[in-house]
Amino acid sequence: MEFKADAISLFHTAHDSLNSRQMPSPENTYALILAGGSGTRFWPLSRNDKPKQLLDLFGTGTLLAQTIGRLQGLVPVENILILTNALQVDAVRKVAPMLPHENIFAEPAKRDTAPAVALGIGIVAARNPDAVMMVLPADQLIKDTAAYQAVMNDALNIAENSDGLVTIGIRPTWPCPSYGYIERGERASICDHTFDHPPFEVKRFREKPNPELAEQFLSAGGFSWNAGMFVWSLPTVIAQLASHSPELANFVSEIRSSKDIEATISAQFPKLTPISIDYALMETADRVLNIEATFDWDDVGSWVSIAKYLSDCGDNNRTNQPITEIGSQNNVVYNAADGTHIALLGVDDLIIVKTEDSLLIANRHQADAIKKLADLLPQHLL
Repeated sequence: MEFKADAISLFHTAHDSLNSRQMPSPENTYALILAGGSGTRFWPLSRNDKPKQLLDLFGTGTLLAQTIGRLQGLVPVENILILTNALQVDAVRKVAPMLPHENIFAEPAKRDTAPAVALGIGIVAARNPDAVMMVLPADQLIKDTAAYQAVMNDALNIAENSDGLVTIGIRPTWPCPSYGYIERGERASICDHTFDHPPFEVKRFREKPNPELAEQFLSAGGFSWNAGMFVWSLPTVIAQLASHSPELANFVSEIRSSKDIEATISAQFPKLTPISIDYALMETADRVLNIEATFDWDDVGSWVSIAKYLSDCGDNNRTNQPITEIGSQNNVVYNAADGTHIALLGVDDLIIVKTEDSLLIANRHQADAIKKLADLLPQHLL
């Protein structure tokens, strides 16, 4: 399979880049990849059983395969876990044949990110209570694997040698109101260690701001976008859950001591309160540290964000396939239908996505509302 070749290539590149770097003990290093979610934002190409992370949007393999590939040299393959849902678990297994079968889990119910992360913590704790663990989204685009691994290697070392929960922040490039923000404080001291990517104490997490407040954050400096990447030692995160989220701490304890982990998850997970990991833990934890990423990063959150990676045609029209156009500008065209040619005449600012069974025509300024449109679609198109 093509994606497997891509992942193996990434594995070897990553391993070479880390040969000379100090690493935490490999057997104690784990990664939890969160690979669930719905397929509405990139409809009609994405569906509930094939969301963004399972799409090959750029002809370079799925985002999930790329996420796994970036971990080679950081995390032993047997210590990579993927959490998805029942609709997507078969597709995830096809993307990740290199992982042990028992390392891919399906949530028995939708419960937001905090229960999902707690489930992963419990599984890792049952295997290795001394582990250092990364939590990673499956759907982000990062091209510079060497820079990514350099940052994550420092994050693992900081987590192993401190009592803090480590976050990876992205340096803001514009006052985006769609991301959460992390406000940094003083540079942190970690056991007299020095790092290429130094950690800073986190003052607070800031919710998605309005555009004016986002502009203030950007002007002030000392703010990062919250990328949803976390690194911590198991003893630290379990202690913090016990202090700030007893329900999740109890769930972790039940998994850790269970003689039948799958049965415990099936019985207890649906009872957990739906809440994000930011609300449940990160915003209340005793100590959170932030490392600012030096690698490229894009959460490719909508069809508009995809446009920059497509070919240019005419007056700022972006497309993945050849099109014919006259007097049209600022359009995003994605054609996934065999034998179909798309032509534009005198139209501007549109998103046009064609699949074998559906056609989307949307105003590009309303790209974020596509998921609302999905609520009205026939069930067989979701």
